[in-house]
Amino acid sequence: MTDTPADIADLRARLSRLEAEAAIRACMNRYMALCDALSPATPLDELAGLFTEDAVWEGIGDKYRRTFGRIVGRPALRAMFARYMVEPSHFALNVHFLTSELIQPASPVFATGCWIMLQTSTFAAGASHLNAARLTVDFRAADGAWRMSHFRTENLFSRPVDAWNRPDPVPVPE
Repeated sequence: MTDTPADIADLRARLSRLEAEAAIRACMNRYMALCDALSPATPLDELAGLFTEDAVWEGIGDKYRRTFGRIVGRPALRAMFARYMVEPSHFALNVHFLTSELIQPASPVFATGCWIMLQTSTFAAGASHLNAARLTVDFRAADGAWRMSHFRTENLFSRPVDAWNRPDPVPVPE
């Protein structure tokens, strides 16, 4: 069987789409890993560099619009993240879980990703919180990498909880 130029073009387009999805997933995973460990040691330039120069980060829906507002531009995003990188750290424990992923490349330079995020946090002050949010993120290929260009987070539920990391022994069968 001989591959036609159309077959080869189709394979190249499919490969490009898979590579874009993998790069977008890696960008989002790196963002969450850095957010899990926000402290003065967090590489702030790397975190801000996951966004395009003109990126928008915003809370949508009543609760997150009031809590987070809308931040525009990489310098403003950098300043927002820097507020969390204090000593003592804002978070004593912070873990983000992503699920229900859907990445949809729309062109060789634009894509949208959607996730449901569960965030378990204990703050330096001692309170713990459980949050769930819907994330809708536009990505753009810029400077040789896929970067976030519009990050939207919408609260699904939020509640205080008892401490996450208790000293109680882990139950195991006897």
